[in-house]
Amino acid sequence: MNEKKQEEIKKEARIILDRFSKTLEGVNLKEKEFKKPAGGYREEGKGKECDESFRKTMFENAPDKNDDFIIAEKKSW
Repeated sequence: MNEKKQEEIKKEARIILDRFSKTLEGVNLKEKEFKKPAGGYREEGKGKECDESFRKTMFENAPDKNDDFIIAEKKSW
């Protein structure tokens, strides 16, 4: 590609960018308002008592366990 063609392309690109920027000047964006503070945290405490039969079933189904802990593999996919 010769230099003359490159200069034409640069001028066309500049014209397109100038038009685009002028168009964006007219756009009015609303500021986002947060309706409630971020949350999702629970308060620490004793927690709820669990169903012992559920706990027993979970440990029976776990392939690897150590006393009160289920041993799980991370990132095995």
